[in-house]
Amino acid sequence: MIERYETAAMRALWSDAARFALWTEVELAVCEVWHARGVIDGEEIAALRGARPPSAARVAEFEATTRHDVVAFVRALGESVPHAAVRHLHRGLTSSDVVDTALSLAIRRSLAVVRQATVALREAVGRRAREHRMSLCVGRTHGMHAEPMTFGLRLATWYTELGRDLERLDRAAETIGVAKLSGAVGTFSQTDPAFEAAVLERLGLAAEPVATQVVPRDRHAEVLTTLALLGAGLERFATEIRSLQRTDLREVEEPFAAGQTGSSAMPHKRNPVLCERVCGMARLLRAQALAGLENVALWHERDISHSSAERVIFPDAFHLVHTMLTDLTGVVGGLTVNVERMRRNLEATGGLVFSQSVLGALLDRGMDRQAAYAAVQRAAMRTWTGEVGSFRAALAEQPELGAVPAAVWDAAFSLAPFTRHVDALFARAGLEEG
Repeated sequence: MIERYETAAMRALWSDAARFALWTEVELAVCEVWHARGVIDGEEIAALRGARPPSAARVAEFEATTRHDVVAFVRALGESVPHAAVRHLHRGLTSSDVVDTALSLAIRRSLAVVRQATVALREAVGRRAREHRMSLCVGRTHGMHAEPMTFGLRLATWYTELGRDLERLDRAAETIGVAKLSGAVGTFSQTDPAFEAAVLERLGLAAEPVATQVVPRDRHAEVLTTLALLGAGLERFATEIRSLQRTDLREVEEPFAAGQTGSSAMPHKRNPVLCERVCGMARLLRAQALAGLENVALWHERDISHSSAERVIFPDAFHLVHTMLTDLTGVVGGLTVNVERMRRNLEATGGLVFSQSVLGALLDRGMDRQAAYAAVQRAAMRTWTGEVGSFRAALAEQPELGAVPAAVWDAAFSLAPFTRHVDALFARAGLEEG
């Protein structure tokens, strides 16, 4: 990941230093179980416990010769164990036993960071939803005015989706919380299932029931698709903000800092750059999920085609999604909501947003549906083209509607039906006050 889109939390989990620290954690957990079994004596385990993760530079020196990063790592790790006990490092293991186990640890710890950031965004969305519970705006379908709603309800849909994202993140953490230490093709030729269970218990992981040389990659693909789906939701939220920030709508505006510039050429510009960045990152997340899906089909008990992809897609995916979450949390928290502009936009079509209520009122009076629809549509089109100044005035000019009492029109043009269930919907979303 380029530095521009990295986060400190993910750098701490996905740097070369972090990777070698995890590999060391796995190697030493294995040594502890060999010690418990009496294979490694007290003096030897004391020496092994002093092992320290090697530097990336030192591993690279060995790898230049070995052309194998795990072999290089084990040799470099052994340099911190000035004792004959060094021979026990990597005992009974194949490279993937270490790599896959460490990868599961890194992914699960990263998912915990992502979950925390998702909770923070959801809380920010919830606060703004409650704040604008009854802030009237126009709902749009196909980009066109549909019916009145509240901005709080729009945010409530984001809030509930983020709740589902949290459930998916939890499932992904459970799915990836496994590892294997069963050797070259998963047969435990050098150890046994009880040995594996003892090591993984120390690491807080469960055992893959039946592994090949690797943990099956459907688990990893599930994590990546979960992140991609979270990213798709974040893109949905960001796209809505971008759309509503357009000059001709200007209902909301992402934060614009003092001294910030929107264009090198046009000093007036205040562009939704953070939301646009979120949308671009979502595209990358989907591509990484695709690579994860393609990693599922490996030859026989394992080939190495997944390895090169995973060195890129996992750190990049977690950097991206964490950046997206933190960016959008700041946007939502600092979002300018122009309630008056929302109201003016709602009224911009001269009352056309009440067409369904008008149709329903005519049906209640016993009018044939097709005839009522045609009459309402004729009045609506005259309003749309500017022939008549308001929808209600256009309706009054329809000969077949002349007998409709003013009270019926008053009720049909009321905003009350569009807000009367807001409290119930907020309760269903878990957004009750307090």
